[in-house]
Amino acid sequence: MSGHRPDPWADQVVRDDLAAVLPDTFTAFYSLHHKVYLRYAHLQLDSRPEAELVVEDVFVQLATMWPHVLQQPTVDGYAWAVLKEEVARRLEVQGRGVALVETAAFAAARRESRGTFAVLESSLGLYAAIARLPERQYDVIVLRFVLGYPMRQVAALMGVTYGTVRSHVRGARRRLARDLGIDWAAEEMNEED
Repeated sequence: MSGHRPDPWADQVVRDDLAAVLPDTFTAFYSLHHKVYLRYAHLQLDSRPEAELVVEDVFVQLATMWPHVLQQPTVDGYAWAVLKEEVARRLEVQGRGVALVETAAFAAARRESRGTFAVLESSLGLYAAIARLPERQYDVIVLRFVLGYPMRQVAALMGVTYGTVRSHVRGARRRLARDLGIDWAAEEMNEED
């Protein structure tokens, strides 16, 4: 063994030695959700190592109670709740709030080579408004528009219907427009996949 640790930000599969003893349904779930969970946790915690620990803890929790997880009305919704609880617990232990405003704003500024300060200034206001959204609207907006996942995938990740995601997007658009003082009808966020 070379000691080389795989990149946790790449699409992951369960290690062969663990896959042999874990149910196939768990290993498939892990492969589909690992990267998304890492990206979400990183936005909340603004720490790669901390995000990796949180996601590792979440998947260990899910693996140890996998038969119970499979009995839930929606596996995705249950697992999403476990991730959210673990992120919230870590933030509480650290005595701080979510890092979305800083993490996402600086990522947006890094993507824009020109006008970095203008991008940063406008992003800070937007991400601060997003951080004030109700929990479900917040999750939908972060997954859909900050992380860039299609609405159908957002619905699957959260264990809700596509219509529920669309409803949360519409509600969030109205609230964000009001908070940011912009005309909601004039500002179009792409709702369709």
